[in-house]
Amino acid sequence: MSQNQEGQYISQVIRQRIKQAGVRFNANDNIADYIEPGELALLQEEVQAKMVEVLNSLVIDTETDHNTQDTAKRVAKMYVQEVFSGRYTKMPELTEFPNIEKLNELIIVGPITIRSACSHHLCPIMGQCWIGVMPNEKSNLIGLSKYARLANWVLSRPQIQEEAVVQLSDLLFNKMKPDGLAVVMKADHFCMQWRGVKDMDSKMINSVMRGSFLRNSDLRREFLALINTK
Repeated sequence: MSQNQEGQYISQVIRQRIKQAGVRFNANDNIADYIEPGELALLQEEVQAKMVEVLNSLVIDTETDHNTQDTAKRVAKMYVQEVFSGRYTKMPELTEFPNIEKLNELIIVGPITIRSACSHHLCPIMGQCWIGVMPNEKSNLIGLSKYARLANWVLSRPQIQEEAVVQLSDLLFNKMKPDGLAVVMKADHFCMQWRGVKDMDSKMINSVMRGSFLRNSDLRREFLALINTK
């Protein structure tokens, strides 16, 4: 059952816990610290039960339609364990190592495939991002695969692209402490392609430049030229 002995849904219990801590829990925030062992399964059960009601309100016969009998279960699992998992799971462990060789040349990682959902309509956002790092001798370097893992963790939440690129940049800059950091994201937004204006060609490209990428226009141009997103 997704309700406790007091008749509260587990989502209410978690929400109260977060509010008591005085922290934000927007769609693109991570709330893993406020979910106790076993509660995520209960939350998925609750989402499943409420998704049945959504389908009923859409006048879909989930009792005899073989295509939709398990739709609520699938959607609940998809939201909690997959596409929004970045809200409910802790940050992936990172392999960090010191900059022993005192590397101070431009490092570029990408394109990294990114998948998210717009927080306005819960429609898919699909695209790529590139990360540029200008390390210094005191920087923490991370394993190559960890860039993709961190990007996936940040993007696996309801997002708007403009905020997602800032979140990813903040995370990497604070972890690595480089001289400079750059993140460019380019994505298709299904909230434009699937609904609304139904524009199939428009993409959003945005960037965040920190430290030496912000101060040094030559470095910025080199990065942008190498990723070929002009």
